Amino acid sequence: MPSGWTPFSYIVVNLARQIRPNDIAFSGVNSTLPMLACLLAKHAYDFRFTYLNVAGGVDPQPTTIPQSSSDPAIVAGSAAIFSNMDFYDLCTRGGLDLVYLGCAQIDAEGRTNVSAIGSWENPKVRLPGGGGAAVMMPTAKRVVTWRTEHSARALVDKLDFVTAAGNMSTLVTPIAVFQRPTSAGSRFHLESWNPDVSMNEIEQRTGFEFDVSNARPTEPITDAERLALAELDPDRRFAMEVNA
Repeated sequence: MPSGWTPFSYIVVNLARQIRPNDIAFSGVNSTLPMLACLLAKHAYDFRFTYLNVAGGVDPQPTTIPQSSSDPAIVAGSAAIFSNMDFYDLCTRGGLDLVYLGCAQIDAEGRTNVSAIGSWENPKVRLPGGGGAAVMMPTAKRVVTWRTEHSARALVDKLDFVTAAGNMSTLVTPIAVFQRPTSAGSRFHLESWNPDVSMNEIEQRTGFEFDVSNARPTEPITDAERLALAELDPDRRFAMEVNA
């Protein structure tokens, strides 16, 4: 029986589920799915947390959801506005509980590459670079990342380049949720998987080895999560950008 998950809903909802009561959570540049996850959590969950975004808003209440997480429209209704310098300062002082940071590649120890595919001297692809990742990943209490594809070219045994390392705790893809302790040297284990796929498929599509001993099927999407997601993306313009 189909689970009711789509690739889009699986990623956004499971990103939202990483938020804990009273967290101060931050979503950065090119982080549309975490932006949606934080807004979903505000609508679907009955606990308080503070949402900061890279555009400078604190607990925004936008009337329309912009395509870009850096669009000034996302700060509409904010309780306050702050600068990039402020959130870097807050993070390095231990004031950010949860930070969403993107990646092009990630390994089993939660290190990320957003710098180059191939050799640094002669890369196949030169990526935009880490921005603040090298500062925020080791200083945020927890870091969560995501990939819209689940493949061995993104979830790798060895990175082509290490852009950032530190307190990576969670990796969400369209078919799986991985967790790891934030201590150095710890590896990802499979926490849960999309019941629409098999464990064998997840293993085949993952480039690093991982523990499955405590894994379970992901809890179904709730009515509150489904309703909040429909309100955030009524014409499915965000959903159409995510494929498994």
